[in-house]
Amino acid sequence: MFNADFTVTRRTSDAVAQLIVNPVRGDVLVEFQNGYAYQYTNVSRRAILNLLANKNMSLGFWVNNNCINAKRTNTLSLQLV
Repeated sequence: MFNADFTVTRRTSDAVAQLIVNPVRGDVLVEFQNGYAYQYTNVSRRAILNLLANKNMSLGFWVNNNCINAKRTNTLSLQLV
């Protein structure tokens, strides 16, 4: 099966430690600086592609607008080991 997971290029962010996106499925995995991790599903595929194309976009701003505050997304809290 084709794996379309992309690790977003590391950018300066006070909130986001790592961001892995899958534009095919519309899934986003966010690991925050405080150690908490969440998986968001049904994220706008257009927004994911826009994030990958724009290397200067703020990760925290993007996550807030397209994952946390988006009514269409579903959230799953993950426990890191």
